[in-house]
Amino acid sequence: MAESHNFQASHLHSITRRLLATAGTPLHIAQEVAQILVNANLAGHDSHGVLRIPGYLGGIESGGMDPAAEPEIIREAANILIVKGGAGFGHFAARRAMNWTIAKAKKANLCGLSLGSTGHIGRLGEYAEAAAREGCIGIITFGGGQGQQGGGVVPFGGAEGALGTNPIAVGVPTGDDSPFIIDYATSMIAQGKIQVAQSKGVDLPEGSILDKHGNPSVKTADYFDGGSMLTFGGHKGYALSLLICMLGGLSGNFDFEIGSMRGFFMQVINIEAYTPLEEYQRGVRAFLDGMKRTRPAPGFDEVLVPGDFESRARAHCLVHGVDLPDPIYKQIRDYAEKLAVSMSEDAIEDIDTQFYEAQ
Repeated sequence: MAESHNFQASHLHSITRRLLATAGTPLHIAQEVAQILVNANLAGHDSHGVLRIPGYLGGIESGGMDPAAEPEIIREAANILIVKGGAGFGHFAARRAMNWTIAKAKKANLCGLSLGSTGHIGRLGEYAEAAAREGCIGIITFGGGQGQQGGGVVPFGGAEGALGTNPIAVGVPTGDDSPFIIDYATSMIAQGKIQVAQSKGVDLPEGSILDKHGNPSVKTADYFDGGSMLTFGGHKGYALSLLICMLGGLSGNFDFEIGSMRGFFMQVINIEAYTPLEEYQRGVRAFLDGMKRTRPAPGFDEVLVPGDFESRARAHCLVHGVDLPDPIYKQIRDYAEKLAVSMSEDAIEDIDTQFYEAQ
């Protein structure tokens, strides 16, 4: 296992915010992106946290990302929104998009949003949680099918990658601080988790990847040397992955010639339109607690439900801090030195601490 470095959440937020701002990101965007990245680490999903900073800074350097881009509503109706992100930070565009979708759903009871022309939006569960906090059910997908240009995930029965990891997230309110959250890739493992495993020097779970010759492997080096990921659940995960691409295609981002389709899709359901919110939340919590009272199988200490892991991870990390593997720490440190950004705790400001009170 590689050496690790421990940071409190406010410290990570400070470093992230100032790195992004120094690279040309307006303060309000840098602030929100930093919060979303740190939230991913707090939720126990390091694959979508500050590990991503070097990649984003590299995208700004190369001109592939506009750090000042603001999302724009291209077309809307009573319960429909079409939004373009302007090739900027997907986190900022997705948060704005979800806020707009929630607002419309509160008026029209349902709202569907298509988001295109934007960068990586990070952990989808972030936006599912936002809907749940507002008393709504939120559904978020990102699909990418590359057609003849290839991809990182093998279609069922195929010998080479043609799909993205194509994740889906759903958030349902429970009336407490632990909403029901589904958030997973339709590949056996998210690419970011392969990066985490690489940074820690550990192998991947069996059945996750193939090497470039199509042979099963557990070595991260084999994936980065032309390997590919498998879909979860065989043909069932493959079918869900294709559906997520089709929802993404509502953005109009498809290519007939190479057979590609991609984009983000969000839908928000206003629970009050169907049943009183308070009663519904009590019903959901009672239902989930019933699941958790199930006698655990041998090898398990307890039965959990989606959302428990993230809630517990956040409570733990707010007290004990976030561990960054040494390779990730060094990449961030190198950018900090390049941009003359201090990584000292002395640089933490009030705007870095407001989101991270221990609970």
